[in-house]
Amino acid sequence: MSKLFTKDQARKFLKEGNFKNAEGIASAIKESFKEVLQEALENELEEELGYSRYDWANKNTDNSRNGHHKKTVRSEFGKVELDIPHDKKGEFEPVIVPKNSREVSPSINDMIISMYAKGMTTPDIHFHMQKIYGLDISEDLVSKITDKILPKAKEWQKRPLDSIYPIVYLDGMVFNVVDNGSVVKKTAYIVYGVNTDGHKDILGIWIGEAESSKFWMSVLSDLKERGVEDILIASIDGLTGFKDAIKAVFPKTEIQRCIVHHIRNCTKHVVHKDRKEFCSDMKPIYKAINEEAAIEAFDEFSEKWKTKYPYAVRSWNNNWNELMAFMKFPAEVRRLIYTTNPIEAFNRGVRKITKSKTSYRTDESLFKILYLASIDILDKWTMPLQNWSLIFNQLVIYFEGRI
Repeated sequence: MSKLFTKDQARKFLKEGNFKNAEGIASAIKESFKEVLQEALENELEEELGYSRYDWANKNTDNSRNGHHKKTVRSEFGKVELDIPHDKKGEFEPVIVPKNSREVSPSINDMIISMYAKGMTTPDIHFHMQKIYGLDISEDLVSKITDKILPKAKEWQKRPLDSIYPIVYLDGMVFNVVDNGSVVKKTAYIVYGVNTDGHKDILGIWIGEAESSKFWMSVLSDLKERGVEDILIASIDGLTGFKDAIKAVFPKTEIQRCIVHHIRNCTKHVVHKDRKEFCSDMKPIYKAINEEAAIEAFDEFSEKWKTKYPYAVRSWNNNWNELMAFMKFPAEVRRLIYTTNPIEAFNRGVRKITKSKTSYRTDESLFKILYLASIDILDKWTMPLQNWSLIFNQLVIYFEGRI
């Protein structure tokens, strides 16, 4: 990195400033630092949008600049007031002055890790640092810098957990990873939990082969080794053997199969002209006020469709206990558990960050970005779930003696 001043520039700076004391020099350097920061912010937004101000001919996006807001940040030169630029879509996240931070990025390493956590690839970071900040940082160096967070990520993965989680959601995400020179599919096994205070957390991320009940059992065993003694309700998708894997480790856990996943599975082989009516006929089953009403609705559905679509009818029959588990609970609990939507919302946040990468060099490089994405999302989870006090008391009654 080049010096702020050469000797000749320093002499010129001192002569033109006509400074009386060291405080005057410090004040002038602080003002220069502010101007450099401001220009860096404008350059970052220009890079994000892909065109310079008023350069409409080269604009190739439906996003645009949208004013500024004042922000005071702390730096090595004291407090500095900046005008933070906005974009119309609200997608711009400056690196040198991160969102939700009152600190200027204190080091190049932190800036690079921040960019990596936002989903930028190593070539993108190399180009960005060179164009915006004039720093020639190789792609190899970028990888080495981001690798430094691995020990912290592994420590996070092994951290002790609470003894009880009222609700957990389990799901897998598939990514491409290079293995022995070939690109293969790997599954990131993710466990999202709600603790007794109603706060959401990611309990861990495990990288394995294609999603299987056997691997899920090892994930659940790891949770137990880290201190989890009981899970009241587990919301899962329809993976074969999933229920048995959970029961093997947490035998008292109530299993709720995701209704949305099940509906998708049932309609997979329904012809297009029947699909709307077919889905409409399923709705009274899972929207019923209680299980008795759900059975009546299913009987009507079965009578109508069992000849044409026996697979779907059989699927409801074979998985009835897990599909209808939510019927045991009051409406507030039902809304939380009948679908795996909460973890899928988390997955969408992760996909937003990982979408720029077509594949990962190793399992560790995949784990690294998933950890950073998780931490970024977790920082926004500051409040307990809505109506948690009411929900908690309902769970205390239903699971008497366990919570």
